[in-house]
Amino acid sequence: MELIFVHGALVRDGEWWWRETADLLRRTTGIHSRAVALPSCGEAREEGGLIADAAALRAALDEVGDSAIVVGHSYGGTVIAESGSHPAVQHLLFVSSYLPAVGQTQGMIMSGETDPVSIGDNGDGTLSANGYDASTFGARFLQDADDETQREAWARVTRQAASAFTTPTSVAGWEDVDSTYIICSRDRSTSVELQRLHAGRATRSVELPTGHHPFITRPDLIVEQIQALSGRR
Repeated sequence: MELIFVHGALVRDGEWWWRETADLLRRTTGIHSRAVALPSCGEAREEGGLIADAAALRAALDEVGDSAIVVGHSYGGTVIAESGSHPAVQHLLFVSSYLPAVGQTQGMIMSGETDPVSIGDNGDGTLSANGYDASTFGARFLQDADDETQREAWARVTRQAASAFTTPTSVAGWEDVDSTYIICSRDRSTSVELQRLHAGRATRSVELPTGHHPFITRPDLIVEQIQALSGRR
């Protein structure tokens, strides 16, 4: 059993975002995990948008034996959808994420938010978080983390290929796969209403009293969910 983490939009260094949970998971269950490097966030040798990100996830799954859990955070759920089915995937875990229908784009999904995250067009085919600094980013996305963690997170915010937001999904890779959705009830980034809409497409859901990044602020709660679905305690 291996776990693969797919991080959200407009950030880099998935290993850092997942580290707190990865360490606890390894100590308590023996499950090893890793994060996918997303080309759309400039993390891979090749460039690209959603299609390249989905290909990166499939390549990671090809390296797994016969059993994998895939965790998608925020935009990571859209990557999971576009990656399609894979025989190694045993379970999908979505954290404040998306299970888009075929033909939906990341931009379309986010467009219905009453208080959307501010994203600016850089004019070079990339988008960036718009109008934030370390303090305001922390207050919006990591209000339940300490100041140092908020600063480290801000240092990993990056521009992302616009096509990650504008490419329609061509497949719904979450369909017909056992899945759990974690609703983050104190999330200031993705509304609880939108989370519940997508949670309704998963096999089951659970609500946790956290902000947008519980795998940083409450890794114990995330590990509990992984233990339950993997059968390892």
